[in-house]
Amino acid sequence: MILALAGGVGGARLANGLCKILDGDQLVVVVNTGDDFEHLGFSISPDLDTVMYTLAGRNNVALGWGIEGETWNFMQALEGLGGETWFRLGDRDLATHVMRTQALRHGDSLSKVTGRMFQQMQVACQVVPMSDDPVRTMVECDEGVLAFQQYFVRRRCEPVVKALHYEGAANARPSEAFRAALQDAQLDGIVLCPSNPFLSVRPILAVAGVEAMLRKVQAPVVAVSPIIAGAAVKGPAAKIMHELGMEVTSLGIAKFYGDLIDGLVIDAQDAHLAAAIEATGIAVAVTDTVMKSDRDQQKLATFTLEFVSRLRREQSR
Repeated sequence: MILALAGGVGGARLANGLCKILDGDQLVVVVNTGDDFEHLGFSISPDLDTVMYTLAGRNNVALGWGIEGETWNFMQALEGLGGETWFRLGDRDLATHVMRTQALRHGDSLSKVTGRMFQQMQVACQVVPMSDDPVRTMVECDEGVLAFQQYFVRRRCEPVVKALHYEGAANARPSEAFRAALQDAQLDGIVLCPSNPFLSVRPILAVAGVEAMLRKVQAPVVAVSPIIAGAAVKGPAAKIMHELGMEVTSLGIAKFYGDLIDGLVIDAQDAHLAAAIEATGIAVAVTDTVMKSDRDQQKLATFTLEFVSRLRREQSR
């Protein structure tokens, strides 16, 4: 069994590759909910939705979020009434938010409603939120402290980041399925997808007890670097690393995760960094990590799992 931690476009793409090559009961994908928020009365879970639409084959590839073939009648009508339109909700996407909001208000957990929606979307593998308790990523920047979506969408990641805080994480509990996967004796490996380490992976690790449980797992923990040749494929990961005084390379990613991981997959363009990364005690595997198609996603997923297997064999010697 493989446990994958994911969020955002990069995480969704690798999760999709893993889902395509593994049987449904062989994969658990845990998704960041630190960017969840309430907007226009709806409970919005952007990372869960990005993963859901991607694994269901309904994602808008051009935008990187939302549903393919989306229409915007609701937003146009809202704008005509003078409503807030900085966070765009498509007509089809709106149905997801309505269903989630209704279920949560009727007492269902986020895990329960998520499982039901993924089943309706005919996604084979198990996808769960990191927690059923609220955790909110807050961005401390040169404009003060901004809620994540205010920073990410409304301000387009323009403010200079000084620190990140995960409000509620210390009192949040990992979702039941997440905890079960971490404690499963049959767990073969953990994959940290090429998601933004600050905005998608760190919120998951910040949930009370998660990092401690992760360190107790005997299976290898492998991360896939989201940085290629000093830049992020998508999103503000490189910008945030620079603003926090970190080295914007795969070596910087290795130092960020430190001894939490056993291995790091890096892009062929960064092969020259392999020796320096290995000097930190982290094993390295080099391949093409850009995922432009389903085939690329499955290829990287296969490569990553082979790396996990190799590390597992080395650990058992």
